[in-house]
Amino acid sequence: MEADLDNYIVIKEGEAEILMHKKNQVFFNNAQVNNRDMSIAVLRAFISKRKQEHEAMLSKRARSSGKVVEKVVSETSKDETPTENGEDNGETNGEHEATSQDGTTEAAKAAYESARRELKPPRVLEALSASGLRALRYAREVEGIGQVVALDNDPASVEACQRNIKFNGLMSTSKVESHLTDARVHMLTHPKEFDVVDLDPYGAPSIFLDSAVQSVADGGLLMCTATDMAVLCGANGEVCYSKYGSYPVKGKYCHEMALRILLASIESHANRYKRYIVPVLSVQMDFYVRVFVRVYTSASAMKSTPLKLSYVYQCIGCDSFHLQSVGRALPKNKSVRYQAAIGPVVPQDCTHCGKKFYMGGPIWSAPIHDQEWVTSILNGVKSMKDRYPAYDKICSVLTTISEELPDVPLFFSLHSLSATLKCTSPSAALFRSAIINAKYRVSGSHVCPLGIKTDAPMEIMWDIMRCWVKNHPVKAQSPELPGSVILSKEPSHQADFSRHIGSLSKAQAKKVARFLPNPEKHWGPKIRAGRQITSKHVSLLGHEAVNGHINGRKEAGAEEEDEQQEDMIEDEPDLKRQKTTEDIASTS
Repeated sequence: MEADLDNYIVIKEGEAEILMHKKNQVFFNNAQVNNRDMSIAVLRAFISKRKQEHEAMLSKRARSSGKVVEKVVSETSKDETPTENGEDNGETNGEHEATSQDGTTEAAKAAYESARRELKPPRVLEALSASGLRALRYAREVEGIGQVVALDNDPASVEACQRNIKFNGLMSTSKVESHLTDARVHMLTHPKEFDVVDLDPYGAPSIFLDSAVQSVADGGLLMCTATDMAVLCGANGEVCYSKYGSYPVKGKYCHEMALRILLASIESHANRYKRYIVPVLSVQMDFYVRVFVRVYTSASAMKSTPLKLSYVYQCIGCDSFHLQSVGRALPKNKSVRYQAAIGPVVPQDCTHCGKKFYMGGPIWSAPIHDQEWVTSILNGVKSMKDRYPAYDKICSVLTTISEELPDVPLFFSLHSLSATLKCTSPSAALFRSAIINAKYRVSGSHVCPLGIKTDAPMEIMWDIMRCWVKNHPVKAQSPELPGSVILSKEPSHQADFSRHIGSLSKAQAKKVARFLPNPEKHWGPKIRAGRQITSKHVSLLGHEAVNGHINGRKEAGAEEEDEQQEDMIEDEPDLKRQKTTEDIASTS
């Protein structure tokens, strides 16, 4: 084993340790510690919430059982007929009533205790385990967790995962199991068997979504990561449409739109099986998006999906965007009737700058967070600070999310608004104050430090900027530019830039860090396992790492070449002897 350990590096994260081969055989990215810590925080909140929901269900059943008892007792007393001996009859009725009542109560208690025992520890499926670090951390760090099943279709990864399970001791071997199989097949053949399904693929998760939404139990948690941000953010719109069923629009809000495209895609896959999703947390961090959704089954609730989806109209010339809902609901007697939405919500040309619109979507336009969950997760993280290696990062992200407006899709960029008008940018505090003084709500965005979420219409936004430009004039511009067209109109609303107390969030007022720099250089995506590291990977790994790999490969190659030469030298006498024998045979 000591000889084997010379080829491995021990990596410790949280309470788990893994052995990583010095060659790039199994994928591992230390930057994903943020992802793993956030997942553990959500998983802890899910287990706690699951227990609360189970207790609420039990108390509801107990109340209904009590009503049944009362109903049975009343019906029994009515059915009793008087006899000749009234006293004996009264005693008999009393005894019968007490016996019946006690029996029914005991039955209710037995049902209550039986239901209490039904709540088993949640089973977790990690569909793409690689080294198994995530599965090991779940098993060792999350209290009350059940069996963790780690899958991979790469033999090297499964071998590494099984090695790491043994390396982490008895607790890991009893809770974590690793299998060499296709995750899609495994999820399809185990419908509604897992309380938690974790998808963290290298790239797009689209090929796993259909089987994943079938594998999650009712009320279970689906955790999904997408790292193909270039596709989701509009670099290849046709590819995004083929993978996720939505067309992206390039805008400053593109990273939030990526979250909403992923949610819309998961909802689409769930609807095919009369299921629907409820997002509890959606995060854009580092170089990926990560969503946490609960999956439920209900054919009636599924009908409201079109109300949660919208198309996006983005102006080509300015920063104006508008959302068009896919469907609408109409009350009909005591029920609701669903119909297609009435549109479009915009004319052919932008009313502000006169340019055309791009159209993208559909995207998820309903809330992407559950603020009650976010508060619970954040409090849990703060109470267990020492158990999160990436505490500062996930705490800052959760703090910013907790202050977001939950019912406002997408956001504006203050610098982008100023760039359209070619003017100096007002401070975020002044601009927010102007929005609040106009009687609208405003907040930041966890996606962008300069992002502004608000329910103010575009007319108010541009009026505020027009008033700002009047006090901070701009140079003369071509009248055909979008900014010139916008500034040529007089503001219908006079902006009030006086500082409002709500212009700073609670975190800003307390000077809590919300957007942290990367802890080290080249903090981002890594190359696939098994690929040869070359000079083109400098941007991902850095010069030192790439040079170290290349030099190590050269040294290994030189050693192999020396060994081959030594083998050739050792074989030369045998070759000479063989040739001599052949010559003698030929002459004779």
